[in-house]
Amino acid sequence: MKMHSAIRFSVLSIGLITNSTAVGFRLPNQDPEAIARGNAFTATADNPSAIYYNPAGITQLDGHQLSVGLYAISTGIDFESPLGARARADSAFQFVPQIYYTFSPDDSPISYGLGLFAPYGLAVDYGRNTPFSTIAIDGELAFITLNPTVAYQVNPQLSLGLGLAINYSDISLTRSLVGAPGDFFDFEGDDFSLGFNAGVLWQPSEQWSFGLNFRSATELNYRGESRANLTVPLPLAPGVTVPPGLNESSTRGSLDFPMNIALGVSYRPTEKWNFEVGFDWTDWDSVDVTTLEGTFFGDVDFPFNYESGFMYQVGVTRSFDSGHFLSAGYIYSDNSVPDQFFSPLNPDSNLHLLNLGFGKRSDVHSYAISYTVAYNGGSEVEGNESASLVGETADGTYESLNHAINVSYRYSF
Repeated sequence: MKMHSAIRFSVLSIGLITNSTAVGFRLPNQDPEAIARGNAFTATADNPSAIYYNPAGITQLDGHQLSVGLYAISTGIDFESPLGARARADSAFQFVPQIYYTFSPDDSPISYGLGLFAPYGLAVDYGRNTPFSTIAIDGELAFITLNPTVAYQVNPQLSLGLGLAINYSDISLTRSLVGAPGDFFDFEGDDFSLGFNAGVLWQPSEQWSFGLNFRSATELNYRGESRANLTVPLPLAPGVTVPPGLNESSTRGSLDFPMNIALGVSYRPTEKWNFEVGFDWTDWDSVDVTTLEGTFFGDVDFPFNYESGFMYQVGVTRSFDSGHFLSAGYIYSDNSVPDQFFSPLNPDSNLHLLNLGFGKRSDVHSYAISYTVAYNGGSEVEGNESASLVGETADGTYESLNHAINVSYRYSF
């Protein structure tokens, strides 16, 4: 690789930001009742969060239903290089809102819904004092979806749902240039996009239910500004040296957010028990190359080259005559980021998630609380090709231990 090409690749191969829960940069946890069951909820989908998990499910809800929730997650990431150098991401809790409203008119087979949630995002911040500051310092991805939905009950056993996804996202990324005090490269941009989701809920008997949920791909064309603050001279090309100073330029870059498909099967031997398994697949293979155009260093292609992966979900809920319920679930989530293209800002890995929750359902006031712990047991990264002007590498061991709490309140009227 020529010197100027290596510099450009090094500065711009920043990566994305996730919640450290594998399967790329998705946030699949959108409701405490579902999370407590390991997100095995596609074939149940019997509260307003069905707008996300399976829009066909809102036909099961009577009258008006309003659910307001808050998801809080602490992203614990510890890094150790092959030489023993260490780094740790900021583990402060981050908060994500979840709002769902549904309306099923009396004597009508059609139900309506409106959801507001964040299906991707959160942030990672390592600070400057790391072994890989010229690869990554910090980054933040915010992604909000407004999801108007309609569902039709074909007959008592079969319902269909369809929704429009109106998305807004902004992104910010920062890294050092050569590790000199005060130097940095960053990019900030935002954009809107459209997508859709669709679902099917089939309940052939009281004991069995089957669900299918599809969420389409969408593309964000981020437009904003990049800045490069140089505190030492930087050789950009043979015979060309950039003097110290702040350089700014209008920059844009597109990023694909892939489609995902979820399947679920629910078995209810009695009214008190609900067992469900689910399979959630994301088409990460569609996220291949992103180009940042118009930076101080020119237009640069960055290869993500992610790999499609599954989340395997299993959950159980025990209901009581008082309206209270207890739930437990487990998720195994595939790693979607090859070591070759790994970024510390998206420390994806094979991950185990254990979930517990409880709550109460009533005719008017309902609530739910869930707790999740996620861990990977230590993920080894080898052969990483993140370029660095000073020879830093992302190779090493990344240990994830994340804690999350989700609470919601539902008002039925």
